[in-house]
Amino acid sequence: QVHLVESGGGSVQAGGSLRLSCAASGYFASIYCMGWFRQAPGKEREGVAAIYTAGGKTYYGDSVKGRFTISQDTAKNTLYLQMHSLKPKDTAMYYCAADVGARSCVINGFQWWLTKTNFGATGQGTQVTVSS
Repeated sequence: QVHLVESGGGSVQAGGSLRLSCAASGYFASIYCMGWFRQAPGKEREGVAAIYTAGGKTYYGDSVKGRFTISQDTAKNTLYLQMHSLKPKDTAMYYCAADVGARSCVINGFQWWLTKTNFGATGQGTQVTVSS
């Protein structure tokens, strides 16, 4: 079983940067798909970024391409989301998600994977607020 804990959220002005972290406890080596999604009040959930941990293949949602970077540190069992050029529309609760023992993100596609509602593990979320 894997447990995820996000950190790094906060309040920044437009144009600023933040780095979110997602620390995984448990058998990290069994995780093949990890990613971030976000949800703002009154809005639909949006897939932000995902990574296939075994090969490093990544995916980004259209709204964050060129501004956000997803990465992993396997030695620290941690997933990161580096966010630059933040905009007010990036304001949301950001969640980390992972699947254990499954490669569905590469079999079915990252975009599909980020719409799942039954991840193997999901964190409690970290709030990002961007002011204009």
